[in-house]
Amino acid sequence: VTPSRLWTCAIDNTRNALGRWQAKVKTMKRMHFANGVELSAMAYGVWRLADATDTSVNANLARIDACLAQGLTTFDHADIYGDYRCEALFGEAIKARPALRDQIEIVTKTDIMLLSSQWPNTRVKHYDTSPMHVTASVERSLTRIGVDVIDLLLIHRPDPLMDADALGSCLDGLIASGKVRGVGVSNFMPWDVELLQSRMTNRLQTNQIELGLMQTKPFTNGQVAHAQTHRMPLMAWSPLGGGRLLSEADQPGTAAARLNQKLADLANQHGVDTVAVAIAWLMHHPVGVIPVMGTNQIDRIATFGQAMDVPMDRQTWYELYELANGHEVP
Repeated sequence: VTPSRLWTCAIDNTRNALGRWQAKVKTMKRMHFANGVELSAMAYGVWRLADATDTSVNANLARIDACLAQGLTTFDHADIYGDYRCEALFGEAIKARPALRDQIEIVTKTDIMLLSSQWPNTRVKHYDTSPMHVTASVERSLTRIGVDVIDLLLIHRPDPLMDADALGSCLDGLIASGKVRGVGVSNFMPWDVELLQSRMTNRLQTNQIELGLMQTKPFTNGQVAHAQTHRMPLMAWSPLGGGRLLSEADQPGTAAARLNQKLADLANQHGVDTVAVAIAWLMHHPVGVIPVMGTNQIDRIATFGQAMDVPMDRQTWYELYELANGHEVP
């Protein structure tokens, strides 16, 4: 069997899976941001795209199609993903089908500088929020992805050397130029958000943080409270703990095992998989959370929308929260 035939079979299987779920999955709602930008209620994270067994244009188009079939139209990038390769891989798919530009939203990030052959003069991993770097990074992302505008540009990590006046002015200027529709941050604590916001005319739109059943600290460390105070929807990276939520389920007697048993019970009750329940738990929070889902497996992508079909009441939410923390609330 040739590789092309295997890929054709994979696409056929995905279409069949999507067909079975389209009748059940609710239309994916849209998240509305203060600047008029709309994103889908989930985002597809491309950070593993360069690690896929098949990174061809057809393979990536199939992944994009599996997302679009569920109403998932938002794609989350960063300039560094895949050692600076993922934006370009995604861009090859856009170039092959230019109509996609009007069907999707692009989120990307900047400021991390990796030790990489792409940047031979970089001696140490560091952050760069200088206007020169941020502006150049936007231009590179636009070129790599093959779009005319970035819907949301995020500052990837808080920079201890950040010049808030310079960066704030730069971000306002990028919005005024039309190259960026809105800006936000990632991994910022409330005081980091407040500092940058104090130097900007435009409103910061989101904070993308690690959040999920394997990382619940933001519910008590101020990040979620700050976001809700400012009516700022959150984006959640690694909502499954980078896969740990499922991989640690095989350790008998652990909190992860007990949590997964409850997830499995709920999944069976609603006819979905455990991932869908974990994501529904996260999306239930009133702050408004967009989970960033990352996988290269097309059959897994095809089931993302199942989370929209899982009801979540207050007591069920707290049952999962307590199992995740390993103890009841005070």
